[in-house]
Amino acid sequence: MEMKNRGYGGGILHLRLSSLDYEVIPTERYARWGGGNGLGTALFWDYCEDKTIRDGRDPKNVVVIATSPLCGTMAPSAGGRCEIVGVSCGQYPVSWFSRSNIGGRLSSNMKYAGWDAIVVSGKAPHPVWVEIENNHIRYHDAGRLWGKDARETQLTLFGMLDRNSEGWGWQPLPGKKDEMTYTTQRPAIVCITPSGENQSIHATLVHDAGNVSGQGGYGAVLGSKNLKAISVMGTGSVKATDPAALVRARFRVKERYAPDVHNPDLQHWGFLGNPLAINFSGGVFHSTRRKACAGCIMGCRLNFDTGYGNESKCQATAWYAHFALQYTKGDQQKAAEIAMRAGDYCNVMGINTYSFSTSLLWMEKMWHKGLLGPGKKIHSELDFSQLGSWEFAKAFVDAFASRRDIGKLFGDGIVQGAIKAGFEKEWREGELDHPYWGIPAHGYDPRAEVEWGYATILTDRDINSHEFNALYWGLTFNVLQGVPPLVDPEEAATIIAKKLQPYVSGPECMDYSDKNIYSDAVMNLTRWYIHNNRFWKNSALFCDLRWGDLIDTNAPDNIGATGDPEVGEQVYWNAVTGDGIGFVDGLKKGHRTFVLQNAIWALQGRHRDMVHFADYIYEKDLEHTHFPFFMWSTRDENGIWRYEDVMHRRLDREKFEDFKTRFYRAEGLDPETGWPTAKTLRELGLEFAVSELKRHKKLGREA
Repeated sequence: MEMKNRGYGGGILHLRLSSLDYEVIPTERYARWGGGNGLGTALFWDYCEDKTIRDGRDPKNVVVIATSPLCGTMAPSAGGRCEIVGVSCGQYPVSWFSRSNIGGRLSSNMKYAGWDAIVVSGKAPHPVWVEIENNHIRYHDAGRLWGKDARETQLTLFGMLDRNSEGWGWQPLPGKKDEMTYTTQRPAIVCITPSGENQSIHATLVHDAGNVSGQGGYGAVLGSKNLKAISVMGTGSVKATDPAALVRARFRVKERYAPDVHNPDLQHWGFLGNPLAINFSGGVFHSTRRKACAGCIMGCRLNFDTGYGNESKCQATAWYAHFALQYTKGDQQKAAEIAMRAGDYCNVMGINTYSFSTSLLWMEKMWHKGLLGPGKKIHSELDFSQLGSWEFAKAFVDAFASRRDIGKLFGDGIVQGAIKAGFEKEWREGELDHPYWGIPAHGYDPRAEVEWGYATILTDRDINSHEFNALYWGLTFNVLQGVPPLVDPEEAATIIAKKLQPYVSGPECMDYSDKNIYSDAVMNLTRWYIHNNRFWKNSALFCDLRWGDLIDTNAPDNIGATGDPEVGEQVYWNAVTGDGIGFVDGLKKGHRTFVLQNAIWALQGRHRDMVHFADYIYEKDLEHTHFPFFMWSTRDENGIWRYEDVMHRRLDREKFEDFKTRFYRAEGLDPETGWPTAKTLRELGLEFAVSELKRHKKLGREA
């Protein structure tokens, strides 16, 4: 299906599970949304008939797996991402319409097969998996796959799809015009595991070894729909408007920002050119090689000669490291090996590790207090005296995947389980550290890294967007290495503020002092943060970690790549699509998507009175986190900039309520309710949402 806009596959595949058939939707109808999060939100609005549902396991839920025009291209760290949207599960008090993300080869294979998105609706009458080969779609019975983990599922499907009797080699498959074509590539398979089949809210979607869609519980959502796996094989290509401009920009960003791999600067600020693989296990693994998502310029994953931990990174490598170090009495290498095995097993079993770093600490305390164990308030037969061992990690993960033992109580959410067991007070007072929407802090507590907290509570889930966080990490590494900060605080604030125009007017937006964190400057920084997240990060699908790049010490004058006229995000978008948009135009598209999502949340029952942090964020000072300090740029009453540890403070409830009022007004939302107004919806081209909001009496009042 040829489109005038380049970069698109041309078709959207709607899998109607209840009737085991499908329809093809022309992408042209949705091109204005770009891709990813925006495209998925618009498709959800059109294809989910009941947008009032409050749990993703409701059969009326609709899930969208969406690519962008940049997927399958060489746009740096943007070619291999895939966005998942739909009503989530496991949040508190409501599981909002939300999002997740997955890397690897899935999005590029979807594009090569001609599909910009896959819409999943209904519930299959029995377990099924779906085979997609270019434009040939087949449903298959998944009875023999049900109960298999991610590794077993993918190996079984690879064997079933192998048409070469001598092992995987040249594979014949039908082309888009029914001609026979050949490929040596394996299909890209995304699947659920027993955790999803058992509809645990901790269930993930898994693709290859370590590409995992964690937050949102979408493994449970597909499990509730009896959908075990989707296999995609494409032999087409992605057409760019100006391929030469795309290649030039990629080489420019590499020359300007990429590190010297033979002599990397380990004090570097910024993520785009950060040379390190993201492994927090604490060990040294000598025989490794890098692994990257399709199109990436930097590769943050590793493959190991150990045979386990392949492609695992970040949270998967970190969640068990502390406990393993305790168990091994400080033997860092042994602890790291246990941590890597534990992370690998979570990927194999399709379990989201995001909840475990904080919740397992709390469970350990409950065990020491005699409140967790056989026949206790929190019943568990697990031997917590062995916490930190590989055997305990496996038993713990199995319990959550099967929803047995401790996984039975917490199978619908950690906060929900704590309340059910009579520990609501422990959550409200912060002993169980889950500050917003029943989910844990990413590690960046909202009392310190306020923009991360604000953007999370004002949306639907952990924002997981690192553009400002790069400043924190650069400072942290410099302090730990005992070297002066690479960039002066006033210079850093000025560089970043210039990237945020026209939302902010000056560097005061980067003043994280107590007196400034509720200001209009920080409020407008938060607006930029959300809009950039909604379009450039999650619709254009630039990598969640590598982009945006606001400040970067690899570059001349320390100026990052984001928005740059030669190498910024818009350069790649325009080279592929030919749209000719500016960076700020993308932010406007992000605003439109965010307002439509607010319409969905309003239909689900959201009101501004629900938009608040857990009580302890307002009532207790931040005394300790995963990190030893929180260094941020601040400015004193004399206008002098400095870097300061902002850890020992709490948020002010009344000041945050006033912050919300100004935020809603600036976004064109009713400040009394947080609901979209008819005027804003019409100005953004969302007039189609007015009647439904009015019918449900959820339309915001005009000022």
